[in-house]
Amino acid sequence: MCFNIKTHGVSELKKAKLFMEKEVIAFLDNEKIIDSQSIKSENLEKIYFDNSKQSLEVIRHSCAHLMAQAIKSLYPEAKFFVGPVIEDGFYYDFRVESKIGEEDLAKIEKKMKELTEAKIEIEKYEISKNEALQKFKNDDLKQEVLLRIPDGQVSIYKQGEFEDLCRGPHVPNTKFLRFFKLTRVAGAYLGGDEKREMLTRIYGTAFADKESLKEYLTIIEEAKKRDHRKLGTELKLFTFDDEIGGGLPIWLSNGARLRSKLEHMLYKIHRLRGYEPVRGPELLKADAWKISGHYVNYKENMYFTQIDEQEYGIKPMNCVGHIKIYQSDVRSYRDLPLKFFEYGVVHRHEKSGVLHGLFRVREFTQDDAHIFCMPSQIKEQVLEILAFVDNLMRLFDFSYEMEISTKPEKAIGDDEIWDMATKALKEALDEQGLKYGIDEGGGAFYGPKIDIKITDALKRKWQCGTIQVDFNLPNRFKLEYTDSDNEKKQPVMLHRAILGSFERFIGILTEHCAGEFPFFIAPTAVGIIPISDSHLVYAKEIQTMLLKWDIDSEVYEKNESLSKKIRTAEKQRLPMILVIGDDEVAKRSVALRDRRAKEQKNLSLDEFINLVKEKMSEVHF
Repeated sequence: MCFNIKTHGVSELKKAKLFMEKEVIAFLDNEKIIDSQSIKSENLEKIYFDNSKQSLEVIRHSCAHLMAQAIKSLYPEAKFFVGPVIEDGFYYDFRVESKIGEEDLAKIEKKMKELTEAKIEIEKYEISKNEALQKFKNDDLKQEVLLRIPDGQVSIYKQGEFEDLCRGPHVPNTKFLRFFKLTRVAGAYLGGDEKREMLTRIYGTAFADKESLKEYLTIIEEAKKRDHRKLGTELKLFTFDDEIGGGLPIWLSNGARLRSKLEHMLYKIHRLRGYEPVRGPELLKADAWKISGHYVNYKENMYFTQIDEQEYGIKPMNCVGHIKIYQSDVRSYRDLPLKFFEYGVVHRHEKSGVLHGLFRVREFTQDDAHIFCMPSQIKEQVLEILAFVDNLMRLFDFSYEMEISTKPEKAIGDDEIWDMATKALKEALDEQGLKYGIDEGGGAFYGPKIDIKITDALKRKWQCGTIQVDFNLPNRFKLEYTDSDNEKKQPVMLHRAILGSFERFIGILTEHCAGEFPFFIAPTAVGIIPISDSHLVYAKEIQTMLLKWDIDSEVYEKNESLSKKIRTAEKQRLPMILVIGDDEVAKRSVALRDRRAKEQKNLSLDEFINLVKEKMSEVHF
């Protein structure tokens, strides 16, 4: 838990006092950020916090307790479960008799500010777990927390009348918590279990300075305007229906067109890069999932059914089907690398509480591929995939970063195989001088992976693509190829997705471009507005010409005023609008309104067709 330290002159230092927790001092000392002796001799005036990850974790965790203290003050009957730090802030789950809504957040914030101004010291003490069980014997939520804590000493943090179980560390005084904001109220099942009671959850965020908080809140407001669920409705892309079930998106015409354009574009790119299209079944016997390890390691995320008294599992991934395709023929080293790709529909058992528009669904389609290769080919294949990723992300104006995820606690295969696979990924990135982070324990259960995290227009990070090196599944399914010495060898399997899933990527892209999709995948790229019925034939002629170039357009032929037709088209965020009147029909021209270029001009029909053909040709790899 890292703090920056600010030093001052000796005369000032003698007057200074520093309140810090022992474990924070030890951490800073160990990390060589400070010399613990300087703390003891008061050679520092004060600590100040920055917006580094470590500092924000301490600030936000402390703010969670500050919020809980405020809630307890306003609602004395409140009982608290857990209040962890999350990626962009914090939350606390609690039970309260009163109904708390968004309108109550200001009141809680006000109380938090009062507690900050009171400069309350935050103290830590330790007791045994048995003592803690006795201390909180009348608090069932604390008893739930203690069930998750191993036997031994338990730490408790106290500030004023409020105290809670916590590992810490925290800031030493509430005066350090000045720049925070409560963002929303939600419901959360106790322990994430849908069968347990629903608790109240309040989310918030905090920063080390006023400017960073202001910038974040500005982004939050912009994110609300760009919410893909809101834009999905406005642009008629997709919908959800409770009669069908949660997490099952229904693609409307506009959304289906957009998705189809994305799929066709990627299909061509895959073929040019040597991938072969395949398709595996969506339902496989449970026996196959037992061999793969999914049955033991992933069963809780799968759907199962009985057919002819045998258990079947609906696929959550496409890898087993692709393995069976590999096994359908005798393979030689001359065949490798063998690249299979599929737009594979998969199903995963997600809890209702985590479903979120297109970002978290129960049915989705992966832009999935598996590469079967020799161990000596791993590096070149990983680099080829990364080049594919780079080109695609640049096309959509995304920046990105990479992270290598290592062996998780729940995994198949021995450490030697995992070390070999992890080393192969690191060498591929190191050879190209590519920067990457390490996510310890974040790998798939069958192998380590490179995760591609993209950054959108609002500076938010999203996990999308992944490259996974797998020695385990080829071994479990006894995959073979014949090498140059006519000996049987086992191939390596690379699991690869670039978008992750079409659903999630389209949700991210919708928010990234605020519904103003690039011309080459826009569901409706051109709006054609005839001023009167006499111009309708020419308008539809243009529509047919555009369709031959895979450009969808819409003719606005309702009996409405010209200005209303234009407003309707603009609300759909169409890249281009054509207005057709007597002059355009006579000259076979168009009056073009280009939304992206923010200009209006008159072009001959041939000039316009050449313009849109040029825009379509900009997509190349």
